[in-house]
Amino acid sequence: MRRALFLGMAAALAAAAAAQPPSPERKAATEADYRATLARLGIVSVRPGADGYNRNAPNAVNYDEAKAGMASPLPELLRSAGGRPVTSAAAWRRVRRPELVALFDHEVYGRVPATAPKIHWVLAATDRRAKAGIPVVTDHYRGRAGGGRVAIELDVTLPAAARGPVPVVMELGFPEGFHSPGFNPPPKAGPDWMEQVVARGWGYAILVPSTIQPDDGAGLNEGVIGLASAGRPRAADAWGALRAWAWGASRALDRLTADRRVDGSRVAIEGLSRYGKAALVTMAYDRRFSIGFIGSSGAGGAKLLRRDFGERVENLAASGEYHWFAPNFIRYAGPRRTADLPVDAHDLIALAAPRPLFIGAGNVREDGWVDPRGSFEAARAASPAWHLLGALGLVGESFPAIGETRDAGRLAFREHEGGHTNGPNWPAFLAFAARMWGLLPGH
Repeated sequence: MRRALFLGMAAALAAAAAAQPPSPERKAATEADYRATLARLGIVSVRPGADGYNRNAPNAVNYDEAKAGMASPLPELLRSAGGRPVTSAAAWRRVRRPELVALFDHEVYGRVPATAPKIHWVLAATDRRAKAGIPVVTDHYRGRAGGGRVAIELDVTLPAAARGPVPVVMELGFPEGFHSPGFNPPPKAGPDWMEQVVARGWGYAILVPSTIQPDDGAGLNEGVIGLASAGRPRAADAWGALRAWAWGASRALDRLTADRRVDGSRVAIEGLSRYGKAALVTMAYDRRFSIGFIGSSGAGGAKLLRRDFGERVENLAASGEYHWFAPNFIRYAGPRRTADLPVDAHDLIALAAPRPLFIGAGNVREDGWVDPRGSFEAARAASPAWHLLGALGLVGESFPAIGETRDAGRLAFREHEGGHTNGPNWPAFLAFAARMWGLLPGH
């Protein structure tokens, strides 16, 4: 128990370091890498992103639905690169899906190199406790590579009295109980997401992405990206942090499916904000995850990039977020434009088909930067992939009211009251997952 407590404290301290503002040294290293990346791409300058602070700026963020025009028509989802219509499930799987994956690899998220390390999972500690009054067992794993240069943190909590394999919800996030230093969370108003999961008789896992790959440009020489590159600069189509985090989620799934207590056919992936982006990328690339909960993922996630509302491509391509993507992606902030992108969010969402996917966001007044409606429209545009594969996608043409769960098909959407959090959407997601998995509460 003492060792488990120490590991928990170490995980919290690591997460605290990740959540703290970067040091001047890391900021300088990030800026240097960004400038070097632009130079390798031959980019002289990039356009500024949306300014969310100065409403009088020429590039002020747009939150007016009447002005949320599209930069260009969306790329046709069901038309191959050669211009031929994709009219069958076989053509989707054999031709169109691989085409889209290749485009995202080269232009957006980057490819995983052959030198990506093998992860060796070690059970560091186990503790027994109660969650929501239910006895649970938590295994603390460390996924090691590169002689300890990478130590991925994964905690897996399962009901102690389970009679067979149980579904598991994996979150990309911070260790259980962590909150940012100096922030006092509001009083607890009800069961948290972990208590809700355990109350259904399921398990949950928490994977800490910052232990897979640091969340800044300075970290591109660290983590799995730095380990795989052996110190060499990133190639134009090399992976960024989002793809690395998704790759790490797949390695965590390797660990889960090797556990006889886990129902490997019912493992969900969930994340919020940048980790919502990573959860969606995970669903797109790894078809073993059976369902996804994508929260407030915004630009680079479920939001249509061509829609001028909230964050823009130029924000993603700036020095604060460029490390999430392949260097090639920066070109769409200069000299190329958003309209030149060969893919958009609807293509990314469609790569999850025909598996169930739940997309959520806060209300537009408090979560407008991520453009909730842009995610809804992307889901609508992705729905033909579900239909082609014999399943219902997003049902309904009109934008749902706040608090309305649109989940009649396998592609669900909900805009909750409140801001940038998944909290209010957890009950709706878990009910959706239970239905999709064919499970009753407590089973």
